[in-house]
Amino acid sequence: MVRVRFAPSPTGPLHIGGVRTALYNYLFAKKMGGTFILRIEDTDRTRFVPGAEEYIMESLDWLGIQTDENPVKGGEFGPYRQSERKDLYKQYAMKMLEDGNAYYAFDSAEDLDRMREEAKENGKHVAKYDATVRMQMKNSLSLSAEDTAALLEKGENVVVRLKIPADRRIGFSDIVRGEVSFDAKELDDKVILKGDDMPTYHLANIVDDHLMEITHVIRGEEWLSSTAHHILMYEFMGWEPPKFVHLPLILKPVGQGKLSKRDGAKFGFPVFPLEWKAEETYAGFREDGFDADALKNFLAFLGWNPGTEQEMFTMEELTAAFNLEKIVKSGARFDIDKVRWFNQQYIIDKPNPEIAKQISSHLSKAGYTGYSDAFIDGFITLMKERVESYNEFTSKGYYFFEGPKIEDEKVARKKWKDENEEHFVAISKALDASANFDTETVQGIVKGYIGDNELSFGAILPILRIAISGTMKGPDIFGMISLLGKEESLARLSTGIEKIKSL
Repeated sequence: MVRVRFAPSPTGPLHIGGVRTALYNYLFAKKMGGTFILRIEDTDRTRFVPGAEEYIMESLDWLGIQTDENPVKGGEFGPYRQSERKDLYKQYAMKMLEDGNAYYAFDSAEDLDRMREEAKENGKHVAKYDATVRMQMKNSLSLSAEDTAALLEKGENVVVRLKIPADRRIGFSDIVRGEVSFDAKELDDKVILKGDDMPTYHLANIVDDHLMEITHVIRGEEWLSSTAHHILMYEFMGWEPPKFVHLPLILKPVGQGKLSKRDGAKFGFPVFPLEWKAEETYAGFREDGFDADALKNFLAFLGWNPGTEQEMFTMEELTAAFNLEKIVKSGARFDIDKVRWFNQQYIIDKPNPEIAKQISSHLSKAGYTGYSDAFIDGFITLMKERVESYNEFTSKGYYFFEGPKIEDEKVARKKWKDENEEHFVAISKALDASANFDTETVQGIVKGYIGDNELSFGAILPILRIAISGTMKGPDIFGMISLLGKEESLARLSTGIEKIKSL
């Protein structure tokens, strides 16, 4: 039975890269009829941010990435917060100590700073607490048993470090990257248990994955180098490691470097699923009017390809098509234009009543309230192919709800001819006299008048459009006139002509 987990740390908002990791875990679990777990890795209490766990769960809920076991729902392998599992970890660190695979270290911050300075002086680019320095440091390997016992009794600066064996390679098989191996000389003796008996990520990670019977670890590429440490700990404990899948990086829009939270502000798009407010406010895809299904569809293609020409997938289709072996190694560039394209396609395909629910808060925020369901339905029909986000229904279609301002003044001045004013008066009278005001009737009246009077469409329609909406960028003008209704449309036409004349 496949069991996978998404294990974020509650240190801030959930980055879009984390969302993709959660999505891939979810798709694989559903494809295999397995179980998807949310585990909160909150052992680093110095970086804990209040509200971050709730943000993570709300993000997954908005995206429809449902977990089978989590801190709220529970499950037979809980608790699902590592801070609530604290008593579990020490026994495993003690076993590694007893077996000679770990040791106590008592180094102060000053000791560690000195070690780093000496490494720098010796030309080392990276200072590592490893076999080359451990016997010069203050630990249970370099000290006598008596001194070790005394320091343990004192209880200051005591941590447990993993003892990396010398002269060997540590290898494992990765479903995406194939066979991977590290020389033990490249690894440091990582801290696995801190002085407060809280585990570090490395110890808690392998203990929880083992006890929760995780079969596949699907996580970001940044954890690839740590996997050698994890493989060693599985070996020391006599446990079978899970299968590993390390996902490619999500790259900046320019294609160089990992996408960071700062890139959102720099390039003008969100990198978080929901808005996050702290010392700084970061935009969210939800608040910026993106559809959750469109975002998932886009993210699925950031590092995976079904091998077909199909781009638009339902969640059911994604689940059926998803395959770990089709995840690629190379990083995937975050293309916000592609996200907007996906969003536009989903909006076009979505039934109007569902769009109405999505944009109701935007309409209320803009003060556009009190309109009938029929009006909103017509508004959506006219605008849905002209927007790329739910926000744009109000930002681009504001003129459906308020008297327009003349945006395209240059076009208005160029197209306006005083001798045509009588034609707009006549068109207004013809519209006013019509018993029907549906789109087809309005179009017939206007185009019929133009033809009957041997006028050009270019002389009449641009001015008609600008008078009604203020811009040349709006939807079908006849549909708009019909939806606004006779009274509103004729009032706008009269007022708009006066504005255009005064330009």
